[in-house]
Amino acid sequence: MFIKLFILIFVLLFTGRVFSGQLIYQPVNPSFGGSPINSSYLLDTANAQNKHKDPDAREYEEPSKLERFTTSLEQRLLNDLLNNGEGGTLQTDDFFIEVDDSDGVLEVDIRDRLTGETSEIIVDSLTE
Repeated sequence: MFIKLFILIFVLLFTGRVFSGQLIYQPVNPSFGGSPINSSYLLDTANAQNKHKDPDAREYEEPSKLERFTTSLEQRLLNDLLNNGEGGTLQTDDFFIEVDDSDGVLEVDIRDRLTGETSEIIVDSLTE
């Protein structure tokens, strides 16, 4: 009996007050109502842990300086061809482009030199 009384006094004296509050669930993932600030962190963490590689994915190969220069030159020539108001033709390694600008109607014929496939773009009412 003395031991039970001693244990009761010990428990009452040496245990402090216990405070509790309501447990509230707060989601972390923004897809489920969490803060959108967490999205980039969660995506970066998932990508860092991802060990799977797409077998069909190709590695990006940066174009050479010559390829970039050729692309830039082709774009500039095509831009000049479209904006000169007269029309004309442009021949590249892959395409044959013919531009005809007459009576406010712009016609652009594009032919693939490898397959022979053609596309025609017609824009009406270029004049106001």
